[in-house]
Amino acid sequence: MGKRDDLIAKYADDLRNKCGMEPDMALLTKVTIGCGPAIYNDDASTVAGSQPAELETIKKNFLMKKLGLADGPELMDGINAAIETYGKSERSKYRAVMYYMLTKRFGKESVYG
Repeated sequence: MGKRDDLIAKYADDLRNKCGMEPDMALLTKVTIGCGPAIYNDDASTVAGSQPAELETIKKNFLMKKLGLADGPELMDGINAAIETYGKSERSKYRAVMYYMLTKRFGKESVYG
């Protein structure tokens, strides 16, 4: 297995054990690939859930640009719900896991179809 496969396995483990959900492996793989080279960078591969600027970036660049959602309070609600699901005390929130949960929450799996 390559490095990306190892990371996908780690993300699936987080979804199962920290988020309490069984991942759709095909979707998780596509979301991970969609993150590009960021998954290999320690800083870029995680989300700082306590930094408003980081959350705003997720809203603008992922939810609005990538998933095509219209701006509204439900976007930040979705991000906060994903952080809550992951666990606020969990320091390393993987970007691919957050994006996966947001994709599922907003029913935008077709973007990765």
